[in-house]
Amino acid sequence: MEEIDTFFFDSYAFYEIIEGNPNYKHYSKNIAIITTKLNLMELHYGLLLKYGKEKADKYYDQFAVFSVEITDNIIKKSNEFRMFMKKRKLSYVDCIGYIIAKLLNVRFLTGDKEFEDLENVEYIK
Repeated sequence: MEEIDTFFFDSYAFYEIIEGNPNYKHYSKNIAIITTKLNLMELHYGLLLKYGKEKADKYYDQFAVFSVEITDNIIKKSNEFRMFMKKRKLSYVDCIGYIIAKLLNVRFLTGDKEFEDLENVEYIK
């Protein structure tokens, strides 16, 4: 039986898949997804602006089943990571996602250049 890869999808990854970026085709099938409601909030807002409520709601609802809880421990570790990386001006949401990926031992899927050289990152443009 084929092993299924698991990735933490940041908002960037969701956008690229929805937009049909061929570099993300591999990540649109036979992949286990982890994300947070905050990432889905970013996605929803971006889709609201570009496509309207119907499409934004559709994708939010479709991906909501993959969201994990953000615990107090994750918040504290994310803030420590953000402080350590403060020259990169990372968002809170991205730091939370990155820390969740590390804690769950899965790759952080993104096209955000600020994460390109970090460990545990699957950087795809």
